[in-house]
Amino acid sequence: MRKFSIVLKLFVVFLALSSSALYSEAFLDVEGGAAFSGYNDVRIPADTGTPFSLVKDTQSDPVFALRLRVGYTFADRHTVTLLAAPLTVRGSGVLDRNVTYYGKTFAAGTRVDSQYRFDSYRLTYRYSFIKTDSLVLAAGLTGKVRSADIALMSDTGYAHRTDLGVVPLINFWAQWNFLEPFSLLLDVDALVSPYGRAEDGLLALQYHLNRNVAFRLGYRVLEGGADGGGNVYSFALFHYAMAGIRVSW
Repeated sequence: MRKFSIVLKLFVVFLALSSSALYSEAFLDVEGGAAFSGYNDVRIPADTGTPFSLVKDTQSDPVFALRLRVGYTFADRHTVTLLAAPLTVRGSGVLDRNVTYYGKTFAAGTRVDSQYRFDSYRLTYRYSFIKTDSLVLAAGLTGKVRSADIALMSDTGYAHRTDLGVVPLINFWAQWNFLEPFSLLLDVDALVSPYGRAEDGLLALQYHLNRNVAFRLGYRVLEGGADGGGNVYSFALFHYAMAGIRVSW
């Protein structure tokens, strides 16, 4: 969060320097709701660790997830946003087999607790290549900083692996104003590579209270992971039931 605070300050400076643009608009977007685990499969190290599931082997309840985004549109069609999206899921279960994770073996019959943390911080630039009263289509690039930690713990042991990395993504954004004051919103960050994939997409119905305030209800899916040879195998899927508000000025 300290790194996010520094980037946010730089972002505010950028807004001040850009305030003389022909058209400019700053906005704050807050989104919150329930996150449900679809699957969460782990094997670390990928070549010698035991495959286990943080959904089946250590069951978890839905968790509250919160996202905060600040953004700025300038020269009518250019938008820059900064996002903080933390996520932590905890689970518990009794192992039906020996599980070796990151050099530590947890014996069959042992009750273990798990913690899956996946915090995402993203800087996005996109350009609106179609902008009409009824339809806006935009595309751009996202730089994502991923801070992750997967931990297993029991009365007899503890093992965890952290990971910090930067991932480039492609951003696509669409808004269809089909019936005033309602619109449909699609917002996606995604990329697939030989070493893994990442997809984060939102489909939502929006209600525009006025020009500056919009509420939304929608479904978000977060999926992806990495198969980094002998180091890490981790793929997860989360479903979100979300509500949000965007305020611009």
